[in-house]
Amino acid sequence: MLTRITTLPKDKRIAGVHCIPITDNGSILMAWDKDELILTTIGGRIEENESLDKALEREAMEEVGIILDSNRIPFASWYWQSTDTYTVWFLVRVEKILAYSFDFEKTGYVIFNFETAKQIVSKIESNNDKRVQILKMAEERAKNLSWI
Repeated sequence: MLTRITTLPKDKRIAGVHCIPITDNGSILMAWDKDELILTTIGGRIEENESLDKALEREAMEEVGIILDSNRIPFASWYWQSTDTYTVWFLVRVEKILAYSFDFEKTGYVIFNFETAKQIVSKIESNNDKRVQILKMAEERAKNLSWI
């Protein structure tokens, strides 16, 4: 179940972290998943003994070659009943985009505004609106922070 949050959930373990990276001009980055043929938020599973921040930094570097600002704003969580854990989404500023080979699981990133992202994700995933809901939550929170 997708839920808006302003603080991290404390009742269950957080097993996954994702982010919506925002550039200085208010654009966002999403990764293209070549296997699933979807645009996805950047993130993944937390490895053993890894902090949320370290996991998010590792995933951002592995998936799209970006360095994130240290200020991370939680805005959404998903409770996975099957594992009794959460995945949490953060808004975070892009500190630096590096030259990158995309040898890992993704084939690249796309930079666009929230409206374009919602339209493209809706078109690609016509039977699943979870990612569009996440984008809407992120956009609302980013506007409240004056990041866009």
